[in-house]
Amino acid sequence: MELSTIWLFVLAAATLLIIPGPAVFYIMARSINQGKKAGLVSVLGVSLGGSVHVLAGAMGVSAILMTSATAFQIVKYLGAAYLIYLGCKTLFSKSAETASDIPEAPREKLGKIFYESALVEIMNPKTALFFLAFFPQFISPAAGSVTSQFLLLGTIFIILALLCDGLYAVLAASMRKRLVGRKASSKLMNRITGYFYIILGVFSAFASPLKT
Repeated sequence: MELSTIWLFVLAAATLLIIPGPAVFYIMARSINQGKKAGLVSVLGVSLGGSVHVLAGAMGVSAILMTSATAFQIVKYLGAAYLIYLGCKTLFSKSAETASDIPEAPREKLGKIFYESALVEIMNPKTALFFLAFFPQFISPAAGSVTSQFLLLGTIFIILALLCDGLYAVLAASMRKRLVGRKASSKLMNRITGYFYIILGVFSAFASPLKT
Protein backbone atom coordinates (compact mmCIF):
# COMPACT_ATOMS: atom_id res chain seq x y z
CA MET A 1 0.00 0.00 0.00
CA GLU A 2 1.15 3.54 -0.73
CA LEU A 3 2.20 5.57 2.30
CA SER A 4 -0.13 8.40 1.28
CA THR A 5 -3.08 6.01 1.36
CA ILE A 6 -2.15 4.80 4.83
CA TRP A 7 -1.85 8.36 6.16
CA LEU A 8 -5.22 9.23 4.64
CA PHE A 9 -6.72 6.22 6.40
CA VAL A 10 -5.13 7.26 9.70
CA LEU A 11 -6.59 10.75 9.38
CA ALA A 12 -10.06 9.46 8.49
CA ALA A 13 -10.04 6.79 11.21
CA ALA A 14 -8.82 9.22 13.89
CA THR A 15 -11.57 11.67 12.97
CA LEU A 16 -14.21 8.96 13.28
CA LEU A 17 -12.82 7.69 16.59
CA ILE A 18 -12.84 11.13 18.19
CA ILE A 19 -16.63 11.22 17.80
CA PRO A 20 -18.10 9.23 20.74
CA GLY A 21 -19.97 6.11 19.70
CA PRO A 22 -21.60 3.18 21.52
CA ALA A 23 -18.25 1.63 22.46
CA VAL A 24 -17.01 4.91 23.93
CA PHE A 25 -20.17 5.38 25.98
CA TYR A 26 -19.87 1.81 27.23
CA ILE A 27 -16.25 2.44 28.31
CA MET A 28 -17.18 5.74 29.97
CA ALA A 29 -20.00 4.04 31.85
CA ARG A 30 -17.56 1.48 33.22
CA SER A 31 -15.10 4.19 34.26
CA ILE A 32 -17.73 6.31 35.99
CA ASN A 33 -19.17 3.36 37.85
CA GLN A 34 -16.01 1.41 38.76
CA GLY A 35 -13.01 3.64 38.26
CA LYS A 36 -10.09 4.10 35.87
CA LYS A 37 -8.81 0.52 36.06
CA ALA A 38 -12.18 -0.90 35.04
CA GLY A 39 -12.43 1.65 32.23
CA LEU A 40 -9.00 0.84 30.83
CA VAL A 41 -9.64 -2.90 31.07
CA SER A 42 -12.88 -2.29 29.18
CA VAL A 43 -10.84 -0.54 26.49
CA LEU A 44 -8.69 -3.66 26.13
CA GLY A 45 -11.78 -5.88 25.99
CA VAL A 46 -13.46 -3.73 23.35
CA SER A 47 -10.21 -3.73 21.34
CA LEU A 48 -10.11 -7.52 21.48
CA GLY A 49 -13.69 -7.63 20.22
CA GLY A 50 -12.77 -5.24 17.43
CA SER A 51 -9.83 -7.45 16.51
CA VAL A 52 -12.19 -10.40 16.13
CA HIS A 53 -14.26 -8.40 13.65
CA VAL A 54 -11.11 -7.40 11.76
CA LEU A 55 -10.06 -11.03 11.41
CA ALA A 56 -13.58 -12.07 10.43
CA GLY A 57 -13.78 -9.29 7.88
CA ALA A 58 -10.39 -10.20 6.41
CA MET A 59 -11.53 -13.78 5.92
CA GLY A 60 -14.88 -12.75 4.49
CA VAL A 61 -16.95 -14.18 7.34
CA SER A 62 -18.48 -10.84 8.30
CA ALA A 63 -19.98 -10.59 4.82
CA ILE A 64 -22.66 -12.98 6.04
CA LEU A 65 -24.07 -10.16 8.15
CA MET A 66 -24.43 -8.05 5.02
CA THR A 67 -26.30 -10.68 3.04
CA SER A 68 -28.31 -12.49 5.72
CA ALA A 69 -31.01 -10.48 7.46
CA THR A 70 -31.60 -13.37 9.86
CA ALA A 71 -27.96 -13.50 10.96
CA PHE A 72 -27.91 -9.75 11.48
CA GLN A 73 -31.11 -9.79 13.53
CA ILE A 74 -29.90 -12.65 15.76
CA VAL A 75 -26.54 -11.05 16.54
CA LYS A 76 -28.07 -7.60 16.92
CA TYR A 77 -30.76 -8.63 19.39
CA LEU A 78 -28.41 -10.84 21.41
CA GLY A 79 -26.02 -7.93 21.81
CA ALA A 80 -28.84 -5.53 22.68
CA ALA A 81 -30.30 -7.94 25.24
CA TYR A 82 -26.90 -8.36 26.88
CA LEU A 83 -26.44 -4.59 27.22
CA ILE A 84 -29.91 -4.17 28.68
CA TYR A 85 -29.16 -7.02 31.10
CA LEU A 86 -25.98 -5.25 32.25
CA GLY A 87 -27.99 -2.05 32.70
CA CYS A 88 -30.70 -3.69 34.80
CA LYS A 89 -28.07 -5.57 36.81
CA THR A 90 -26.32 -2.29 37.61
CA LEU A 91 -29.51 -0.39 38.39
CA PHE A 92 -30.73 -2.96 40.89
CA SER A 93 -27.38 -3.73 42.50
CA LYS A 94 -26.89 -2.78 46.14
CA SER A 95 -25.02 0.48 46.66
CA ALA A 96 -23.21 2.18 49.48
CA GLU A 97 -24.95 5.19 50.95
CA THR A 98 -22.01 7.59 50.83
CA ALA A 99 -19.06 8.30 48.58
CA SER A 100 -16.64 7.23 51.28
CA ASP A 101 -17.94 3.69 50.87
CA ILE A 102 -16.98 3.58 47.18
CA PRO A 103 -13.63 1.79 46.71
CA GLU A 104 -11.17 3.09 44.13
CA ALA A 105 -10.68 -0.41 42.70
CA PRO A 106 -13.69 -2.01 41.02
CA ARG A 107 -15.56 -4.61 43.00
CA GLU A 108 -16.03 -6.69 39.90
CA LYS A 109 -13.02 -8.77 38.90
CA LEU A 110 -11.01 -7.19 36.11
CA GLY A 111 -10.99 -10.48 34.22
CA LYS A 112 -14.77 -10.50 34.16
CA ILE A 113 -14.89 -6.88 33.02
CA PHE A 114 -12.47 -7.72 30.20
CA TYR A 115 -14.57 -10.71 29.13
CA GLU A 116 -17.85 -8.79 29.24
CA SER A 117 -16.39 -5.85 27.28
CA ALA A 118 -15.00 -8.14 24.58
CA LEU A 119 -18.32 -9.97 24.37
CA VAL A 120 -20.30 -6.73 24.00
CA GLU A 121 -18.09 -5.63 21.09
CA ILE A 122 -18.03 -9.05 19.42
CA MET A 123 -21.83 -9.19 19.54
CA ASN A 124 -22.15 -5.77 17.92
CA PRO A 125 -22.77 -6.41 14.19
CA LYS A 126 -22.46 -2.71 13.40
CA THR A 127 -18.71 -2.98 14.03
CA ALA A 128 -18.38 -5.67 11.38
CA LEU A 129 -20.55 -3.72 8.97
CA PHE A 130 -18.55 -0.57 9.58
CA PHE A 131 -15.25 -2.31 8.83
CA LEU A 132 -16.67 -3.84 5.65
CA ALA A 133 -17.94 -0.45 4.50
CA PHE A 134 -14.95 1.68 5.56
CA PHE A 135 -11.82 -0.37 4.90
CA PRO A 136 -12.45 -1.19 1.20
CA GLN A 137 -12.29 2.54 0.42
CA PHE A 138 -8.53 2.37 1.06
CA ILE A 139 -7.81 -1.08 -0.39
CA SER A 140 -6.54 -1.66 -3.92
CA PRO A 141 -6.26 -5.14 -5.44
CA ALA A 142 -3.29 -3.85 -7.44
CA ALA A 143 -1.39 -3.22 -4.19
CA GLY A 144 -1.26 -6.92 -3.34
CA SER A 145 -3.24 -9.27 -1.12
CA VAL A 146 -6.59 -7.76 -0.17
CA THR A 147 -6.58 -9.84 3.02
CA SER A 148 -3.19 -8.46 4.05
CA GLN A 149 -4.32 -4.90 3.35
CA PHE A 150 -7.48 -5.43 5.39
CA LEU A 151 -5.43 -6.78 8.31
CA LEU A 152 -2.98 -3.87 8.11
CA LEU A 153 -5.77 -1.28 8.17
CA GLY A 154 -7.48 -3.20 10.96
CA THR A 155 -4.32 -3.20 13.07
CA ILE A 156 -3.89 0.55 12.59
CA PHE A 157 -7.53 1.16 13.48
CA ILE A 158 -7.33 -0.94 16.66
CA ILE A 159 -4.19 0.89 17.81
CA LEU A 160 -5.84 4.28 17.22
CA ALA A 161 -8.98 3.06 19.02
CA LEU A 162 -6.88 1.95 22.01
CA LEU A 163 -5.39 5.43 22.34
CA CYS A 164 -8.63 7.32 21.81
CA ASP A 165 -10.80 5.08 23.98
CA GLY A 166 -8.14 5.12 26.68
CA LEU A 167 -8.34 8.91 26.83
CA TYR A 168 -12.12 8.72 27.17
CA ALA A 169 -11.76 6.17 29.98
CA VAL A 170 -9.40 8.46 31.89
CA LEU A 171 -11.72 11.43 31.32
CA ALA A 172 -14.72 9.49 32.61
CA ALA A 173 -12.73 8.33 35.63
CA SER A 174 -11.94 11.94 36.48
CA MET A 175 -15.66 12.67 36.32
CA ARG A 176 -16.17 9.87 38.84
CA LYS A 177 -13.62 11.45 41.17
CA ARG A 178 -15.49 14.74 41.01
CA LEU A 179 -18.70 12.96 41.92
CA VAL A 180 -16.98 11.29 44.84
CA GLY A 181 -15.52 14.61 45.95
CA ARG A 182 -19.00 16.05 46.11
CA LYS A 183 -20.22 13.22 48.34
CA ALA A 184 -22.25 11.67 45.56
CA SER A 185 -23.72 8.30 46.41
CA SER A 186 -22.72 5.12 44.58
CA LYS A 187 -26.42 4.62 43.96
CA LEU A 188 -26.42 7.70 41.73
CA MET A 189 -23.40 6.43 39.79
CA ASN A 190 -25.04 3.04 39.40
CA ARG A 191 -28.11 4.72 37.96
CA ILE A 192 -26.03 6.71 35.49
CA THR A 193 -24.17 3.57 34.43
CA GLY A 194 -27.30 1.44 34.25
CA TYR A 195 -29.13 3.94 32.06
CA PHE A 196 -26.08 4.15 29.79
CA TYR A 197 -26.18 0.39 29.25
CA ILE A 198 -29.93 0.29 28.64
CA ILE A 199 -29.81 3.19 26.18
CA LEU A 200 -27.02 1.44 24.30
CA GLY A 201 -29.04 -1.78 24.24
CA VAL A 202 -32.13 -0.05 22.86
CA PHE A 203 -29.97 1.82 20.34
CA SER A 204 -28.44 -1.47 19.17
CA ALA A 205 -31.83 -3.17 18.93
CA PHE A 206 -33.17 -0.53 16.56
CA ALA A 207 -29.92 0.00 14.64
CA SER A 208 -30.20 -0.13 10.88
CA PRO A 209 -27.92 -2.63 9.14
CA LEU A 210 -27.18 0.02 6.52
CA LYS A 211 -25.81 2.58 8.98
CA THR A 212 -22.51 2.58 10.86
